[in-house]
Amino acid sequence: MTTRVILFTLAGWIGLGVALHAQTSQPGSLASRYVDPVLGMNLQDAIVRALEHEPELRSARTGVDVARGMRQQAELQPNPMVSFSQQEEPSGPDRQTRVELSLPLDLFRKAGRVGVAEREIDAARFVIADRERLLAADVRTKYGDAAAAARELSVLDDLFAAASKQHALVAARVEQGATPPLERDMLRIELQRLESERLLQSGAVERALIDLKRTLGMAADVPLTIRDDLEQLVRQEAGTVLPVDSAPSQMRPDVEAAQARVQVADAQIERAQRDGRFDVSLFGMYMRMDAGFPQRAFGSDGGLEPIRGVFHYVAAGAAVTVPLRDRNQGSVAAAHAQRAGASAQLEAARLTAQAEVAAARVRDEHARQAVAVYTSDTRALARQNLNVVSQTYELGRATVFDVLTEQRRYLDVERAFTTALREAYEARQALRRALGDVR
Repeated sequence: MTTRVILFTLAGWIGLGVALHAQTSQPGSLASRYVDPVLGMNLQDAIVRALEHEPELRSARTGVDVARGMRQQAELQPNPMVSFSQQEEPSGPDRQTRVELSLPLDLFRKAGRVGVAEREIDAARFVIADRERLLAADVRTKYGDAAAAARELSVLDDLFAAASKQHALVAARVEQGATPPLERDMLRIELQRLESERLLQSGAVERALIDLKRTLGMAADVPLTIRDDLEQLVRQEAGTVLPVDSAPSQMRPDVEAAQARVQVADAQIERAQRDGRFDVSLFGMYMRMDAGFPQRAFGSDGGLEPIRGVFHYVAAGAAVTVPLRDRNQGSVAAAHAQRAGASAQLEAARLTAQAEVAAARVRDEHARQAVAVYTSDTRALARQNLNVVSQTYELGRATVFDVLTEQRRYLDVERAFTTALREAYEARQALRRALGDVR
């Protein structure tokens, strides 16, 4: 073996060991385009932005303003009614002017309207809180999807860098006549396969980031990089203290919203009952009548004058609505039926929350155990095995098939670890979503 070949061999060993040992993005790698440990957006900033700018959530928040407007309307008293009429004799001088005023007292109905409107405000608030809970969970999930895709791309970057050095080394040996061209060609094919896989994975990262941008309320063409990689996210979540029992599931926003719907139904029953009670309206009337006859009569001074007079009439009274046949029985029955349905929905929401918390805890526990297996010596041993096989190949004691096989085994191990990390992260997010955590 010539001195040049020996130097290439040593350089290949060093470069391969460094490339496989580093799991962070290397300068010029594809993964570095999407993960920026300094200027990238971290998870908490992403959640805050989504809660402030996501358009569907902003649209849903107007529901609270709508409910407040309905409450304001419910507090208003009915408007008085004023009527005016003028009557004139077609062929004579007689005329009659009449003004009437009607004022509904609304004795019992206002309290029912206001009660329903106030309960609607509470329900709208809980609905918004539940939308915020789901949106925060969606942001965490999509952020994790982008981080998982970026990690797999980083692994491919490392393998591609190592394969490039190895291909260059073997190509140099082929030029020296120390290695058959077949091995160089096989490594070239593997290198091209890795390059194709890198490009496909780069597209997957970009798609994940576009999905994240939509959740954050950002346009698809706005640049975005993430700060936290998948392993950092899992470590951060491992340090998060969550409630041990399932009691918080009873106070989840969706459960509270279902409880509020029951209270709305109770208020609607009371309103329907109030609408079936009697009510009173006050009315008043003023009439001016100018009338006379075509004859003449003696006046107070003894002279003849037309028989004519102006008369003023004033009337006042009260009109009572008597609930004799219509006591709003149908509306009361419908309100009771709605209340029964709301109670069933509340029970279903509680059962769903309890089931989600229990299932999420089981998933989280097993995912953590799976990650613990990989974070011991498994990955380090896989990297070591690949280094040993590569060095053995350089010494002529292994074939290129052994190197390619071990390289793909190492890639499988890293992908399995990425899958475990992603499952652990998603399991924790599912648990936080089930517990109603919006942080």
